[in-house]
Amino acid sequence: MATGRTHRPATRSRGIPEATVARLPLYLRALTALSERSVPTVSSEELATAAGVNSAKLRKDFSYLGSYGTRGVGYDVEYLVYQISRELGLTQDWPVVIVGIGNLGAALANYGGFASRGFRVAALIDADPAQTGKLVAGLPVRHTDELEEIVDHNQVSIGVIATPAGAAQEVCDRLVAAGVTSILNFAPTVLSVPDGVDVRKVDLSIELQILAFHEQRKAGEDLGEAVAAARGALPKTAAEAVDRPGPDGDVPAVMPA
Repeated sequence: MATGRTHRPATRSRGIPEATVARLPLYLRALTALSERSVPTVSSEELATAAGVNSAKLRKDFSYLGSYGTRGVGYDVEYLVYQISRELGLTQDWPVVIVGIGNLGAALANYGGFASRGFRVAALIDADPAQTGKLVAGLPVRHTDELEEIVDHNQVSIGVIATPAGAAQEVCDRLVAAGVTSILNFAPTVLSVPDGVDVRKVDLSIELQILAFHEQRKAGEDLGEAVAAARGALPKTAAEAVDRPGPDGDVPAVMPA
């Protein structure tokens, strides 16, 4: 099977908008689940629901692939799996190195979904000499001194960084110098890379902070609804007292006794 370094994804995929590219894995995941259940065809509405998008957006996305489905029948599941896999470059073998084999790096190494999605973990690398030689997910951990040799020998073009923040930029620089052109960064820092190198950042703390924002907003909405409900249950004169400004023009923060 061809390796990632020698065969790049189809060039026509460059004409597909980035937002569409970001949704293709969602469609592929939903289609793969349908394929595993031996479902032959799927409507745009059903697939859009499974992928978490609206059907108009799905049809627009698929138009970039040249796939329009059949009226009254829908989309051929197996053909769409092939089409999207080809656009994403998943019809070939992509060797990947993971640098930083702490708890997170080890968990990534043990993730069973890589092989089934076109990725092969070629090597695990860590700076700690005590880690060298340990087996993680069936692979021996290699020392960072070997990084350049490993990248070259395995023709690696995708690197995963799971190091502490302080070490991430140096690791990134070495990966890029060795020939890696795509990096998935789990380190809590922003990496600086030259033109032609793609970086995708995964920051779990940021995602949790965004969820905290939404939780806080929902709590505020619930409080507002509770206050409105309480005000509606009051006699008119009491409700007016709640809304009436105080001596300094402020609305009282609590209801009068």
